[in-house]
Amino acid sequence: MNSKAKRVAVCGLLTALALVLSLVERLFPLSAAVPVPGIKLGLANVVTLFALTRLGKRDAFAVLLVRVVLASVFMGSVTSFLFALFGGVLALAVMALLLPFEGRWFSIPGISAAGAAAHNIGQIGAAMLVLRSVYVAAYLPLLLVSALVMGLVTGLTCRATLEHLEKISF
Repeated sequence: MNSKAKRVAVCGLLTALALVLSLVERLFPLSAAVPVPGIKLGLANVVTLFALTRLGKRDAFAVLLVRVVLASVFMGSVTSFLFALFGGVLALAVMALLLPFEGRWFSIPGISAAGAAAHNIGQIGAAMLVLRSVYVAAYLPLLLVSALVMGLVTGLTCRATLEHLEKISF
């Protein structure tokens, strides 16, 4: 199997994994424990960060885009598509900007937390467009606090995954 075929196969597997994680996350809503609408663990973002660290920006963007489109088709709506797209693209952009500084100024959990915060900023931007109201931005501070916590959790998960995969030379 050539290198390009292997990359496509890995991207497909990562996209499938991200979709499964999104589905699992929907089955166990965090809002039952934390009564704030829209708060999620962001398990699929572990896959995005993993793809960014191991495959690069282009492949990570492809995995993100396909995941967002398929998740919206299978489990969402046009509105959820916009929210996920705005949040996901902004999160990926921030994480891609910070990744070169990993080890010096930022850790994987820190990069993940910044990505989670950017994701929520992107979602608020989408909500402002959809609802045609700037008042939605008042919800942002609460989302940013949760983003830092959830981003650290997903970052720790990604770091542990990366460390274990290094042991098997993946």
